[in-house]
Amino acid sequence: MKRKTLFTAASILLFLLSLIGCSSVKTTTDDGRQIVKVALSAEVNPPFLATNDRNEPIGYNIDYLNEVEKRLPHIHFDYIFGEEESNLIGIGAGKFEMAANWFFSNPEREKRFLYPKVPYGYSMTGLIVNESEQDIQSLDDMTSKKLAPVSPSGGLRSILNQYNEENDRKIPLTTIESPSNELNLKRVESGRSDAAFMNISTFDTIQKHLHLKVKVGGIVSKEPIYLVLQPSQKKLASQLDRVTQEMIEDGTLPDLAKKWFGVDFFQDIDYISEQGYQYEERKETP
Repeated sequence: MKRKTLFTAASILLFLLSLIGCSSVKTTTDDGRQIVKVALSAEVNPPFLATNDRNEPIGYNIDYLNEVEKRLPHIHFDYIFGEEESNLIGIGAGKFEMAANWFFSNPEREKRFLYPKVPYGYSMTGLIVNESEQDIQSLDDMTSKKLAPVSPSGGLRSILNQYNEENDRKIPLTTIESPSNELNLKRVESGRSDAAFMNISTFDTIQKHLHLKVKVGGIVSKEPIYLVLQPSQKKLASQLDRVTQEMIEDGTLPDLAKKWFGVDFFQDIDYISEQGYQYEERKETP
């Protein structure tokens, strides 16, 4: 009986301490704005997210979120950095209200999280070719060409698989586990492969260091990217949809796309390709 009484007293004490701890967590700023915890990737992905000389986060995502704060003055974003998967786990556990890690939408995640209806940007995929190549601009041009090795799974492979399923003329695919983007670009430069298929931002990051004799032959797709929220954050998602759509229509987000990517990726792919979406034109991007 004595042991039970001691256990009960200890349980009550722990409960009271937990209440004290919860009450100490700030939910508003000193000036009364609602604090929204935003998970950001600890792994940079320029130009979506990078760091400056003072190790401060910069990039398209940060400019977008800063503009959202201006248009939703009752909200203050508090940034926490972590790995992508741990960020998603944190949202599910209620640790963060949302994450801004250039997420694609997929059925599995849609069951677990809340997606705004309006994407805040696009991740573009393209064919990287030798700088002397003039004839490769789309996947149609690759049915008789040699594509650099690709992974057996993932978003890029899904695009290639879908193309082969929907077309009689197939793209020959060489599959290896975890292909190196750097080695694939070197294969294209040397002529061992006619093209490599990758995200344009990935190509930019590598090319800024290697300065290979390669270029973007053509844009293949633009995949919408979204913020990911706790399912309970329906009001916040609605507010984000409203201001994001406003920013698209008034030219704010197209201007940010031009600033960081060198092109307005809210336009269609034909327009983007016609604008000459080449690395040389984007190398001075912030």
